[in-house]
Amino acid sequence: MTKAPGWQETLEDLEGRRQHARSMGGPQRLTKHRESNKLDARARVQQLLDPGTFHELGTLVGGEIAADAIIAGTGRINGVPVMVGAEDFTTLAGTIAPGSNSKRYRIAELAVRDKIPLIMLLEGAGFRPTGVHYGRTPTDLLAQARCSGRVPTVTAVLGPSAGHGALVAPVCDFTVMTRQGAIFTAGPPVVKESTGEDISKEDLGGPEVALASGVIHNVADDDAAALDTIRRYLSYFPPSAWSYPPMLPTSDAAEPRPTPELLDIVSRDNRRVYDMRAVLDVVFDSPDWLEVQPRFGRAIICALAHLGGHPVAVVANQPQVLAGSIDADAADKAAHFIMVADSFHLPIVFLADNPGMLPGSRSERDGVLRSGARMFAAQTAATTLKLHVTLRKAYGFGSMVMGLISFDDQVATFAYPGATMGAMGAAALSRASHADEDLSTKLRDAELQASYRSAAHMGFDELIDPRETRDGLLASLQRGLYSRQGAAEPVTRTLIMP
Repeated sequence: MTKAPGWQETLEDLEGRRQHARSMGGPQRLTKHRESNKLDARARVQQLLDPGTFHELGTLVGGEIAADAIIAGTGRINGVPVMVGAEDFTTLAGTIAPGSNSKRYRIAELAVRDKIPLIMLLEGAGFRPTGVHYGRTPTDLLAQARCSGRVPTVTAVLGPSAGHGALVAPVCDFTVMTRQGAIFTAGPPVVKESTGEDISKEDLGGPEVALASGVIHNVADDDAAALDTIRRYLSYFPPSAWSYPPMLPTSDAAEPRPTPELLDIVSRDNRRVYDMRAVLDVVFDSPDWLEVQPRFGRAIICALAHLGGHPVAVVANQPQVLAGSIDADAADKAAHFIMVADSFHLPIVFLADNPGMLPGSRSERDGVLRSGARMFAAQTAATTLKLHVTLRKAYGFGSMVMGLISFDDQVATFAYPGATMGAMGAAALSRASHADEDLSTKLRDAELQASYRSAAHMGFDELIDPRETRDGLLASLQRGLYSRQGAAEPVTRTLIMP
């Protein structure tokens, strides 16, 4: 097609400017970056999005500084529109200037305006030391905070991320980091100058440190695996809090299926350990469920799964860790996970098997009561569908944070026969009360009958055979979903606390 008279020179100038922006840090820096087994920023965006769907915004911001060190725009993941920003480490170390800050603000603003997820791919050194005064320039974090609880927000840390840029991760709902990633308030040179501490970026904020602190959720081997994790994570969520999670388009998983395997997995002896992950493998549609923060607060498993094709959030005690006792880290992890699930209307399935909150001086110093209260507040305030099963035991406050509260608007509350519950276990109660042998025997007998006494007073909806676990949960979920007869709306909450 021939160009109209007078346009050729103008369009060639535009194309030249675009080509400069697409060149990023230039061939030498790009080669060095790729040789470190990392994708460049544009390749990351292309890998993340459905092929051919990326449309860039703010390409010419920065002028001579290619795209002002951040690639920003819109595309689709599994057919759903998203907004995405990727820091370009090959251009001035991915630093943030007023122009790039405005791009970051704009994509967050558009995400909440258009009710679609926001994704940030981080590898940058924070604010650029330009000497330019930012004044009242709107910060991107302000727009991102306005996204919280309204649209899913996800981050990948794909290299070193410091300063202002690093704050993006903990403000997001979910963060995945590669083995080459690192995240910190300030990098090793600044730490050395400020405190005299000589430390590597790995020891300062590498995956092991960030996992232990709970700053990030999951780790992936490389860029491709991290981007795949983002696609998997978002597949469980609706585009925004104004819609409900999508059911799998074709699924035969809605058919009844007994779970006799649980008779072998869950020992009738409360003192015998088993892996709760094996329970999830049996109860939910397939064993490819996605665990969130598997290396932090390991006494509770938080996972995204499907039940009868419906996305659900799972909060389960892990008897393999601390005998299932809930410590401060586990409660903090669960509280955040519950708030995210509730914000986007994912039904929550609680699988309880714990002797209560973790006792002891170290646990108290860690603030277990504060963290437990945070988890309790999150679950009791949740307005989404809630389903509960007590497998073997649920004592004291540990039962309440796991949703075992009668008439608390749960869709369903089940327990296995012989499950023990109450203020504390019989053995602990005997010691605390200095009970003699006769009284201790009576307390043990009463403990064994606890599930039947509770059932007699409608303490839960039904005692179920472990082989009925999946079918009981699925039938209850399918019934509960009928309550969604109006349009979805954001929950009444200011934002999801990090």
